[in-house]
Amino acid sequence: MNNHSFDADCGIVTRSPTFRFTFNLQEQTNLFRTMKNVTRTAVCWTVLFAAASVCFAPASNCGASEQIPGGPQKKPILLQNGTVHTVSSGTLTNTSVLVRDGKIVEIGPSIAAAEGYEVIDASGKHIYPGLIDSYSALGLVEIDSIRASIDNSEGGELNPNARALAAVNPDSEAIPVARANGVLASVIAPSGGLVSGRAAIIQLDGWTWEDMTIKSDLAMVVNWPRFGGGGGPRRGGGPREPAAAEGEGASAERLAPFHQLIRETKAYAAAKAADPSLPIDLRLQALIPVVEGKTPIMVAANSIKQIQTAVAFSQQHGLKIILFGGTDAMHVAGLLREAKVPVVLSAVYRLPARRDSPYDSSYSLPSELKAAGIPFSIASGGQFGASFVRNLPYQAAAAVGFGLSHEDALRAITLSPAEIFGVADRVGSLDIGKDGTLFIADGDILETATQVQNAWIQGRKVDLSSKHTKLNDKYRVKYEQLKTK
Repeated sequence: MNNHSFDADCGIVTRSPTFRFTFNLQEQTNLFRTMKNVTRTAVCWTVLFAAASVCFAPASNCGASEQIPGGPQKKPILLQNGTVHTVSSGTLTNTSVLVRDGKIVEIGPSIAAAEGYEVIDASGKHIYPGLIDSYSALGLVEIDSIRASIDNSEGGELNPNARALAAVNPDSEAIPVARANGVLASVIAPSGGLVSGRAAIIQLDGWTWEDMTIKSDLAMVVNWPRFGGGGGPRRGGGPREPAAAEGEGASAERLAPFHQLIRETKAYAAAKAADPSLPIDLRLQALIPVVEGKTPIMVAANSIKQIQTAVAFSQQHGLKIILFGGTDAMHVAGLLREAKVPVVLSAVYRLPARRDSPYDSSYSLPSELKAAGIPFSIASGGQFGASFVRNLPYQAAAAVGFGLSHEDALRAITLSPAEIFGVADRVGSLDIGKDGTLFIADGDILETATQVQNAWIQGRKVDLSSKHTKLNDKYRVKYEQLKTK
């Protein structure tokens, strides 16, 4: 993406026409000293060859995760006598959960273990559905400060045909880190331009992106122009806003290509229905489900003006809309409630939007949305890229301290995102017939001291080790050895 050639294993990127590449400063200096008398064309080819040669280095240098994805469930799993947080039907004490063939088949106070069952005693433990991050760059961004490891955007303003799903790196080190804290699914979204492309929701285990897919192309990501001011690109794979301050006229003008694109898509869809042999236009083809109301647009907007114009745009063209960001959502609560627009809060750990805003405006926003009857979910935010996904439960926990109930906070990172993105029939709560995507923790998952002890995705037991746990084990041994000297 972003006019790069990207190798998902090694993370090597070359970019035309400037040919940026990943070497340290001394290596760059030495390289260009040796090539100072070479023509520009030769320099370009040399750089490309150097980048390609790095990719053939041993796999250990690529930084890929070493976890092996879980194999298919071979026998029923019975979790006995735990505190079961169903989310959909409250919390059940001394309750058991039976998972067979990747699905939850029974939940009850006393489920007898049959021969061949794998029985796990969950007494004193808590059983949760897998947490869901509502917006992240997992698998698209490895290290936020290293450009070569970021592959979440395309060049240009209008890229409805771009798919974040196809760029996911299943071997990302950030995935097992998030998984170890109970985050077992995530919406992954592209960034950049006006129309960034199509988001998807993945489960955090699998050999390929196809294995990981829960639902592809679940929303079209649109970065709404700012009105009366601008801002630079967000770090951590978040949606990019216009790069310079601009007035209302300039901002409205930036929407003109999107208006035109929607009109062209409607005309193309009608023509294609009349004559299926017409040549395929990939950009317009990708937008057909959007104009037909089957796929929503997920609009990144925070200010009052942004939200108002985004809702008006969707109503004008008959589009479904999900609001992402939503800093000023309570200032237009009546509009959102009337238009039935759900809100994905980009984070709870955010600074106030204005100098005169209350210090706790971001922390109290979830409880205010709940009181206003507006559906919402909480995302991990993009301050530190994909590595911050692991802190998703603590984003929800912060809202509990400012008026949101514990139950609603847990719902905001489980069932609510599943409902907003149309996958509640599979994940988001512990109900019979849903995927066996769940985990056992030794305490309240919203508390930082709690440890996740076991996790399953579709009944497959997943590896909870990560680079973090391995470093912990390594240095624990180091200090134990020092004590014996």
